[in-house]
Amino acid sequence: MKRITISLLFLFSLFFSVAQAQGDDAQIRQKIAVAAQTMTSMQCDFVQTKQLKMLNDKMVSEGRMYYSQKDKLRWEYVKPYQYTFIMNGDRVLLKNKERSDVIDVRQNKIFREIANIMLNSVVGNCLNDDRSFKTSITTAGGQWVATLLPQRKDMKQMFQKIILNFDQQQATVSRVELVEKNGDLTTIDLKNIRKNETIAPRTFAVE
Repeated sequence: MKRITISLLFLFSLFFSVAQAQGDDAQIRQKIAVAAQTMTSMQCDFVQTKQLKMLNDKMVSEGRMYYSQKDKLRWEYVKPYQYTFIMNGDRVLLKNKERSDVIDVRQNKIFREIANIMLNSVVGNCLNDDRSFKTSITTAGGQWVATLLPQRKDMKQMFQKIILNFDQQQATVSRVELVEKNGDLTTIDLKNIRKNETIAPRTFAVE
């Protein structure tokens, strides 16, 4: 559960942090930053595909993601298993069929660090943290493609690189590719994206 949770937090921070990375195309990064600042909420379906380097089989899971400014996030797997991660302010809920845990992010260094990256990015506070990623951005097939090479030791231990595909019209992420250090590949496709619609407060309940 811990491994999944760290990956989810890290993944969500990427949706908003690339705009602060030191890429070659300042205009594209500015559009992404503006889109993040004006987004009060976001909800979508996702399909996650895990490809292990040593196996030919693919593991596919599906779920829903909800975000509400400034500090609320729900990432929920629904098939083929059920797992829910909810962040609401300083509290995080981790829940599966067997158990649920509530964590105070103020008491957990990993959760606190990534939560700060996420929240500062969403509200438009530029971190200018070129220590975390070396970023290049290109245009391909009507998409902006950002390739992020981790620079920090802890991130290098997890990932070789991260590739983000942005929809040019919405300036939001449509696909994430996580290439792990061991060569495993996780691809997450975001579908049916809806922004700035009302989301019921109960969606983010931590209890």
